[in-house]
Amino acid sequence: MYPISYEADPALEGRNRLTTFFRYIVAIPWLIVAYVYGFVAEIVAIIAWFAIVFTGKYPQGLYDFNAGYLRMTSRTNSFLYLLTDEFPPFGGEEGAGYPVRIGVPAPLGEYSRLKTGLRLIIGIPVMLLAFVQSIILYVVSLIAWFAILFTGKLGEGLFNPMRAAMAYLVRATGYFLLITEDYPPFSYEEAGVAPAGQISPEAARTPEV
Repeated sequence: MYPISYEADPALEGRNRLTTFFRYIVAIPWLIVAYVYGFVAEIVAIIAWFAIVFTGKYPQGLYDFNAGYLRMTSRTNSFLYLLTDEFPPFGGEEGAGYPVRIGVPAPLGEYSRLKTGLRLIIGIPVMLLAFVQSIILYVVSLIAWFAILFTGKLGEGLFNPMRAAMAYLVRATGYFLLITEDYPPFSYEEAGVAPAGQISPEAARTPEV
């Protein structure tokens, strides 16, 4: 399984048409917090980049901060793009009771300095695929917006591609936050789904420098 897991409980029946109609307005408080959180997370990632390049270690405090940001922004975007109607928590805690769960493993004992140092170069394919997945997510969620407004339901044919696209974007974000060194798998099924917070065998390995 991929080290970063993304789970979203199917929300197909009884969707809230009112909060769906005003979703971009309703989500503003979370988007503001996510923006500020993300600005700091980028700075933290840059500091972590230097730490890993020079020491091979991801400082625990920096790692925990960016793991929290990954959880918070992923839940916010899942709410924004209609994967759930439940208001997400504002913080970066695990939130096991929330219908969208992001599992982040413990940091590796040692990170590859080369893979970290060249992340923006070797990560170009991930950027391109993330761009494609973001387009898919936007288009399908727009169709889902109309479907929910007119029927109060969301079919699996819309929910599943949105979940798959969001899962890739979550993992791509984690990849560029240096939480993992592995390319995100393209499909949701290919990645598998580990329980939130579970450390996978892949995450437990110690890569060579």
